[in-house]
Amino acid sequence: MGNNLKDIRKQISSVLNTQKTTRAMKLVSTSKLKKADEMARRSKVYANKIVEVLAEIKAKVSNGNSAVDNPYFFLENKNLNLVDIVLVTADKGLCGGFNINTIKEVNRLIAEHKLKDMKVRLRVIGKKAVEYYRFNEIEVLDSVVGLSASPDYAKAAEFINKAVEDYLNGVTSKIILIHNGFKNMISQEMKVSQLLPIEAIELPQVCSSILEVEPNEQENEILNQLANKYVEFSMYFALVDSLAAEHSARMQAMDAATSNAGELAKSLTIAYNKARQEAITTELVEINTGVESMK
Repeated sequence: MGNNLKDIRKQISSVLNTQKTTRAMKLVSTSKLKKADEMARRSKVYANKIVEVLAEIKAKVSNGNSAVDNPYFFLENKNLNLVDIVLVTADKGLCGGFNINTIKEVNRLIAEHKLKDMKVRLRVIGKKAVEYYRFNEIEVLDSVVGLSASPDYAKAAEFINKAVEDYLNGVTSKIILIHNGFKNMISQEMKVSQLLPIEAIELPQVCSSILEVEPNEQENEILNQLANKYVEFSMYFALVDSLAAEHSARMQAMDAATSNAGELAKSLTIAYNKARQEAITTELVEINTGVESMK
């Protein structure tokens, strides 16, 4: 019985130490989430403004006699059956189903494209996805680790422009971006967007012009530059959005782990008290038996 009590005490101590760790990780994730959320909010404002400008320039150009063959908006070769999928996961785990949900969505899209006799190439950001596809021996065209944990615009642009170059050169028919995004403090949402060709974007019904000058004879060049900036920033925003969602998911996971550890410690304490009481009772019975035998 003594050994049993000792084992239970060790278990209780181990669970309480784990609870301290998960509680600390929750606090760290909460702090990081506030910073990531603020960064995502600022980035969202800029992203919306790019979309407004892009939509207005496209509308003005389309009213003329160009842009109908602009590769950023209209695919020249619709018969191409090769698609680039760009996905973002975290570099670390302990965040519930955050990473695996993204990978499942990617695998679903891969299967969906295969049914249409379309080939898929993977461009992966995040250690967790890299490890998953390496373990399952699935080919990855391009990958980077560390960028999802520390979003950087220049590195994000460099990464996505490799896919853009293949698209503009007619190697691929489209580029799809997938990441698990931040919805609110307690939930995330899967975001799947087609980066290229840029899907239909429209100006709000009530919207004043935000352009100080009208597009000139270099309108297509302006449109191309802005479209490329839109794609680059979409990649960067996906990283920022994913980072906020990652911290949110980890905060929830650590909160649940802390609560579970507390419940387990409580259960073990009850078991310990019960075992201790049984041990005391047994000792008393043995003492009484010894006393009776001496009479």
